[in-house]
Amino acid sequence: MGNSSDESMSVVTALVRASFLVDAVYAKSSREHGLTPQQGQLLCVLMGQPYGMSELGGVLGLAKSSLTGLVDRTERRGLVRREPDPQDARAVRVTLTTEGDKLAEEFYNETCRRVELLPASLDEADRTRLADLLSRVVLDNEVPMVFLD
Repeated sequence: MGNSSDESMSVVTALVRASFLVDAVYAKSSREHGLTPQQGQLLCVLMGQPYGMSELGGVLGLAKSSLTGLVDRTERRGLVRREPDPQDARAVRVTLTTEGDKLAEEFYNETCRRVELLPASLDEADRTRLADLLSRVVLDNEVPMVFLD
């Protein structure tokens, strides 16, 4: 199996391998910014808005204990903070700190730049078609907003 352009894959193989490819880019970008991939994902999610813990767990697909550990570690680094939820005095929201916002922006921009290079061999029409098809798959499967557009 080489890099031949006439090599064809099933949709399952192509999606799984594409997932590994994007995960590898994400992991490398995370490492270079001193983050774990999970912390990078957390920062990207919080770029859009603060989230309550249960809502954040749903978006990230994490159990309560895993999410608590992730937020604790990221909070110790000064990248996020917990604040009272204005709608529910018993709950907290997780939001980016000033330092977290800056790092999230840097991480996001660098990760986008690297992912943008992945389909570099495609012409503009193919890139547009790929984006359209993947958008349908993501929307049909109700994938949460874990990365801004």
